[in-house]
Amino acid sequence: MPLALLALAVGAFGIGTTEFVMMGLLPDVADDLNISIPSAGHLVSAYALGVVIGAPLLAAATARMSRRTVLIALMALFVAGNALSAFAPGEVSLLVARFVSGLPHGAFFGVGAVVATGMVAPERKARSVSLMFLGLTVANIVGVPAATAMGQQLGWRATFLGVSAIGVVAIAALVALIPREKAPAPTTGLRGELAALRSVPVWLALGTTVAGFGALFAAYSYITPMLTDAAGFAEASVTLLLALFGVGATAGNLLGGRLADHSLRGTLFGGLVSLVLVLALFPLLMRTEVTAAVAVALLGMAAFITGSPLQLMVMEKAAAAPSLASSANQAAFNLANAGGAWIGGLALAAGFGVTSPATAGAGLAVLGLAVAGAAWAVDRRRGAYAAVSGRERVVAGHVPEEAEAVRR
Repeated sequence: MPLALLALAVGAFGIGTTEFVMMGLLPDVADDLNISIPSAGHLVSAYALGVVIGAPLLAAATARMSRRTVLIALMALFVAGNALSAFAPGEVSLLVARFVSGLPHGAFFGVGAVVATGMVAPERKARSVSLMFLGLTVANIVGVPAATAMGQQLGWRATFLGVSAIGVVAIAALVALIPREKAPAPTTGLRGELAALRSVPVWLALGTTVAGFGALFAAYSYITPMLTDAAGFAEASVTLLLALFGVGATAGNLLGGRLADHSLRGTLFGGLVSLVLVLALFPLLMRTEVTAAVAVALLGMAAFITGSPLQLMVMEKAAAAPSLASSANQAAFNLANAGGAWIGGLALAAGFGVTSPATAGAGLAVLGLAVAGAAWAVDRRRGAYAAVSGRERVVAGHVPEEAEAVRR
């Protein structure tokens, strides 16, 4: 694997840290700005909104630019957004800064996935994507706890300055390690990139992402009350248990990348089935501390096995213009975050019990399987149609022996 993937992983580490650290800093931010915890929670939503809007818009706007240049520019915007967060004087300015911080997120992963797969042999594409995503999963083990501790000791503004510093390191790594394109910059343009989103297989792949990762976030958004109220853990133990989730996610990400290079669709179906089983068993596993800890790690593993296959599948379905579709898949991840949390909250509010969000998540995972199955059926039908069309063209071309063979 090329060393250039390290530069992408460093950028992913910084992005993953700033995305999730706000959850742990909400009380500190609320106290400092004299706002309520629910109001501070809007800072999480502002970041997610930036991802959803920025992913397709920035990918489309930079379609004709060198992808190396795009990655460096996106990371520069990331540094600026986090620096603005550190110096934001009030709630409104911090909301704007968090929105700006989220803008480059999806486009960086989307364009980065295209660059990563372009640097390796075809049989290593999924593995290259998983190595880029490794920075995101490791951020949940190391970056988020460290950044949270920094914010609690030095103030939340120091955290965002620290994340900005990670972004500067990522820029240096991108400049040093990402090779300059030997071929001219992509000439697909905005119209070509948008055309990729008119494909039914692309939308089915994006739908699988929304349903599959919505299943994860339906449960993960409410993992703390499950661990404390159902499994009996003390609140002080939750941080360590969330690190277990990160370990599982890292293992699943690497495993999914390796398996997907052998069977992309088989890995996707296997990961979704595993996710259904883990979430369906959550109410049972949350009855003891030991089985609950295992469940948290298995949840991360089962969910992130599907990460690289889903990213690669979207890129393959939009092979002529992959940057926008790949970035749109990152927007789909964040829609899954918001939608999954909402559905899990509905189950909880309806009084179905503290583990009911996991059961709702199992239902979403089943939906993801159904969408993935529909995508498989569409591909088979299109493949059969292409084969028939190919035979018809041979007959129309008056190639006597082949035409006679087709007729027979």
